[in-house]
Amino acid sequence: MLNQFSRTQLLLGRQAMDVLAHAHVIVFGVGGVGGNAVEALARSGVGHLDLVDDDLVCLTNVNRQVIATVKTVGKPKVEAMAERVADINPLCKVTCHRCFYLPETADQFDFASYDYVLDCVDTVTAKLNLVQRAQAAGTPIISAMGAANKLDPTQIKVGDIYETSICPLARIIRKECRKRGIPGFKTVYSTEPSIRPLEDASISCRAHCICPPEAQRHCTDRRDIPGSVSWVPPVAGIIMAGEVVKDLVAGVDREA
Repeated sequence: MLNQFSRTQLLLGRQAMDVLAHAHVIVFGVGGVGGNAVEALARSGVGHLDLVDDDLVCLTNVNRQVIATVKTVGKPKVEAMAERVADINPLCKVTCHRCFYLPETADQFDFASYDYVLDCVDTVTAKLNLVQRAQAAGTPIISAMGAANKLDPTQIKVGDIYETSICPLARIIRKECRKRGIPGFKTVYSTEPSIRPLEDASISCRAHCICPPEAQRHCTDRRDIPGSVSWVPPVAGIIMAGEVVKDLVAGVDREA
């Protein structure tokens, strides 16, 4: 029967679409990378998505985040994303978790209940803990490295964390993984050297933070204010989603 996923079925096959419809995927962080990953998963027919993010949409998100418009500013990101998924696939079950993932909040999640974990968060501590929890549960995970301060999406690569290069965040994660004896895992990273953002006090979030007042974290709390564009983080997110879909349907007979 013709539906919104028919064109995907022409490439993947009916059985693969059934696998995706029954898949349960969790995405930590629904910003520039994670939000586009969620959208691509929803448009691929994934049937159950858990969204984890404590942030509210800010005006400065509009340049790159799929859920950010002038109408959604101040809205919880997970709620805005859930509404967008519902407009794409009303049959997709979306579970929202408004929390900032850290080791202290990790027990809220049963990693063994998911078919795939997407790490799209910014903090090193959270990333390391997500990998450890997912691997302990036997659940595959894909982790996004740095996508800010970049301009060239053609330099985005997929590879094991121990194969990464150039990316400063990946370098830190590799070092910490070795110290902890963490085995390799799939990452999306860029080999483009980071560009130093201009120092312009007139448009700096550091001096003129416009985060919604009720937001739990503000720009003034950040160590650095990165620059970003509308085409690099989304490409990273879409690549992540593509890897997840391909892994979920790997081995399924396309002709059956």
